[in-house]
Amino acid sequence: MTLRLGGFVPWSGIDYPGRQAAVAFVSGCPWRCPYCHNSHLWAPQATISWGRVRSFLETRQGLLDALVISGGEPLAQAAGVAAALVEARDLGFAAGLHTAGVSPRRLAGLLPVLDWVGLDIKTAFGHYPAITGRAGTGTAARAAARLVIESGTPYELRTTVHPELISEHELVTMVAELATLGATALTLKGFRPTGCPSARLNTHYRPWLTSTLAQTLREIMPAIVLPDP
Repeated sequence: MTLRLGGFVPWSGIDYPGRQAAVAFVSGCPWRCPYCHNSHLWAPQATISWGRVRSFLETRQGLLDALVISGGEPLAQAAGVAAALVEARDLGFAAGLHTAGVSPRRLAGLLPVLDWVGLDIKTAFGHYPAITGRAGTGTAARAAARLVIESGTPYELRTTVHPELISEHELVTMVAELATLGATALTLKGFRPTGCPSARLNTHYRPWLTSTLAQTLREIMPAIVLPDP
């Protein structure tokens, strides 16, 4: 199996809701989101083998619940990711995925072997290139969101918010677009400077959630999860 891994966390209680998971981080990502906290994984360089991860999982059967593939961007290596998840499921682990939906076609191929998906929504779909640095990414993200929402596979949609990258108008538009696709929940998270390659974003973050904005977002999507003001 060809699978470039750039890191591995043997235990996590936050990467798969309600389950204890190991997390394998693939290396390589075609997008360049300026707030990325895993920018060291942008380049496709391998530092750990899948064989090592599998050997670890074999010692944790009955002790851990799941394996999550994160990144980087797992859809950049979809064939290897699919094979790894199948092996993990054969060992008795649930299969989770963190992705930004860079390739809807590859995501569609992975969904049958997934038990849960964490899909990162960057912004309103028309604004995507301003964050990802790549043309056409909003179209891909919309298609990926539709696939996940309609798949029947448990999922979480989540967005990292930095007010210099996403305006209030774009936030409201994004939530409305997701609601139109059938989403009933979205988790908004505040920006964290850890690992962020942009010095400007690190020094220009400010509180962004007002009571008026919170009310507007809840009117569109009542189950939206908002950070503390």
